[in-house]
Amino acid sequence: MNSRQRRGVILLILSVLCALGAFAGVLSVISDVKSKVGPEVTAYRLKSDVPPYTALNTGQFEKIKMPERWLSDNAVTDLGDIEGKIAVTTLQKGSLLQSDMIVDQPALQPGQQEVAIMIDAATGVAGKITPGSTVNVYATFDGEREGDPAQSKIIVTNAKVLDVGRLTPLKPDENDRGRRSTDAVPITFALSTIDAQRITYAESFAQRVRLALVAPGSDTTVPDSQRTYELAKDK
Repeated sequence: MNSRQRRGVILLILSVLCALGAFAGVLSVISDVKSKVGPEVTAYRLKSDVPPYTALNTGQFEKIKMPERWLSDNAVTDLGDIEGKIAVTTLQKGSLLQSDMIVDQPALQPGQQEVAIMIDAATGVAGKITPGSTVNVYATFDGEREGDPAQSKIIVTNAKVLDVGRLTPLKPDENDRGRRSTDAVPITFALSTIDAQRITYAESFAQRVRLALVAPGSDTTVPDSQRTYELAKDK
């Protein structure tokens, strides 16, 4: 082997060693990045805005992968956790789902049934009634006969709100005699059979149906003698 060939072999060996060194460097960098980032886990991101108090479903979220160390401790990593849950507040598109954004949807108790009625937007507690709220339901009626005084009645006490729907335009009804506003909100209650009958009767025949929000822990027991009010008897 002449000198020229020896130099070629030496250069070839040096090239191989440099390539191996570069490859080792790349592996070292990759290993360092992995050690800093850590393993990836599943998380869920909102596809679009979700209004408050809306029941959640899997179609509202997209699955993503991200480093576990970048997730907060309360991040939701299993969509099974949203079953039977509702949004606490407006969930913004692109936000990562976290457990403090959701709560259990109020459930029926034994002996109760779901009843939904339309409440005029002007006569409800605007924006303050949410799923889980407790309300008293008031209704005003004309006198039974001409000349009889109008009455205000407490129809139901301690009614549990299960769901609050979206504001809905109402179509004019000639039988309503102008008693309703142009917009209403469907509100679903958990009620006993007799209270369900009372509240649906009031929705159909009362001049107005109003909701009174009850403060948590309040004693809202109302004696029968105080459930009906007439202006003429208020002295």
